[in-house]
Amino acid sequence: MARNSPSDDSGLAATPAASVEGRLSDTLDQLYETYEPSVERWVRRLAGPGAEVEDLVHDVFLVALRRRHEFRGDAKISTWLFRITELIVRKRRFRRHLRGFLNLVFRYSTAALAPASPTPLEELERRQQCALLYAALDRLPEKYRTPVIMFDIDGRSAAEVGSLLGIKPNAVWVRVHRARARLLDDLSAGGNIP
Repeated sequence: MARNSPSDDSGLAATPAASVEGRLSDTLDQLYETYEPSVERWVRRLAGPGAEVEDLVHDVFLVALRRRHEFRGDAKISTWLFRITELIVRKRRFRRHLRGFLNLVFRYSTAALAPASPTPLEELERRQQCALLYAALDRLPEKYRTPVIMFDIDGRSAAEVGSLLGIKPNAVWVRVHRARARLLDDLSAGGNIP
């Protein structure tokens, strides 16, 4: 099957926006055939191993279809599709990291509800997980470490943490959010902050 070159935007960038939208709608199948290999390559490189490449590629073209009216023709279609690809991959990676972090937090919270006598293996795993978490917490700057410990581990409200630290509750939320992001990066990277 012969495919057009992804760098060939068929002059769409030089035409008025209304004309571009019409031509883009008419040639959606051609757009997919032309740019699918490039989008797939971008997804593979941006998302890394283990990504659901086919799903992400289809998501890119679904977004392109839904937002085709937003394409103004100021740039190449390949540039527009790359930007969509980048945003979709970033969003999917964020969700995956957040899900992993929330699973980790859930495991720690359910450990408190576990039966009174855990098996020796469960106790060892819990200690290792706690050691990993606290090692990651120790690598955080103090201005992030204390709020996240008081809020997430100690269970205090943002207002209470703010009054104890002498900062506004909004600042507590910002610091907790940044601490969670750093912890997530640290724990998903195997415990090493660059």
